[in-house]
Amino acid sequence: MGLISRTKNNPLPLLKQIIDLIPGSIINNAVAKFETDKHCRTYKTYDQFVSMLFGQLNRCLTLRDISLGLGINSAFLSDMGLEQNPAKSTMSDGNKKRNWMVFEEIFFKTIDYYGNLFKNSPTYTAIEELKGKTVKLIDSTTISVCLGMFDWAKFRTAKGGIKIHTCIDEAKMIPTMVNITEAKTHDRKGVNDFVFPENTVIVEDRGYYDFLLFKTRHLSKNFFVTRIKENAVYETIEELDLKDEDDDHILKDEVIKFSGTKAQETGIDQIPMRRIAIYKEDDNKTIVVISNNLEWSASTIAALYKRRWKIEIFFKAMKQNLQVKTFIGTSENACKSQIYIALIAYYLLELIRRSISKVKHTFSQFVSLIRICLGHYHSLKYVVNEIQPISRKAKNYDSEIVGKGRGRPFSKEQMDLFP
Repeated sequence: MGLISRTKNNPLPLLKQIIDLIPGSIINNAVAKFETDKHCRTYKTYDQFVSMLFGQLNRCLTLRDISLGLGINSAFLSDMGLEQNPAKSTMSDGNKKRNWMVFEEIFFKTIDYYGNLFKNSPTYTAIEELKGKTVKLIDSTTISVCLGMFDWAKFRTAKGGIKIHTCIDEAKMIPTMVNITEAKTHDRKGVNDFVFPENTVIVEDRGYYDFLLFKTRHLSKNFFVTRIKENAVYETIEELDLKDEDDDHILKDEVIKFSGTKAQETGIDQIPMRRIAIYKEDDNKTIVVISNNLEWSASTIAALYKRRWKIEIFFKAMKQNLQVKTFIGTSENACKSQIYIALIAYYLLELIRRSISKVKHTFSQFVSLIRICLGHYHSLKYVVNEIQPISRKAKNYDSEIVGKGRGRPFSKEQMDLFP
């Protein structure tokens, strides 16, 4: 860790400055709501949060790594607001017993706190016909685990897995709803609690093809775009004209009604749908999507479905830069706590990257920069705006630690360090 006191331009280490972006009232209210500090004298919720967030940002693979990293300097512990670095057994007990919902609460309350102050993704451009509308992307990602160790995470007969059902805001690229289940839970059932305001646009894949779900969203005045199943039974009501300029990749645009038995049982057969066949030149294949919106152009619906892949980019960023593939606890509580703290880390990093940084960093480059400077006493603004991968000349300082020039002989105390 880089505890560089002689260039100290902030009284707090970078990690503490990042944590302080979360108002103390959010943490305190969450602790009070779930009573996670009840009968706890030493390793409190804040201690666990700091330890696990340090593990996320510093890519610690074990509890030992976290304990060792935090305990390398007593002044650092004090500046972090900790009385001591936690022991491995203490952290293990906390991960197993402390209610994971306290970290879920901190995550979503922090998102609410910054609200519209949180800027859109740097790569976001609105689809012209959908300006002013909120677009939500829904999908899930599965993390494989050992069934023998994670016995709660059922997947297949001899394999375990954890599934993270996620809804992200397409403009901000930030999760707005999350549900963590065992991997055998079907995608459709994983979003039962996902409810959206009127006029929300929802984009999802074939795993969410379900007539009851379609009906619920239609009655809630939501618009959806999803991929149709190949065995879908329907009747064509009208075939719509295609505009040569905008729709050269659209093979067919038609209004249909589902006519199968299940459609009739749910009443979805009474709701007209758009069915659009799209040619993907890169893959040389055709995909077919449906929507309950009869007004948008075919190219708008095709562009919407294409943007579904942005949620895959989010999953990739999480898995490559934060600790969500390797777990330091095997219980359901420990795994969910770790995932939600990873989501908090992601949100705070993106908040800094979009609101404080004036330099264009990719997310992976930005995470590396923060990781390298995590224990330095530089200001957050200095780290994200001034530190660049350029050559710097060394400077000599008059101090007890650094000599006045090159080639200064070792002192007797320094020589005693060598065998």
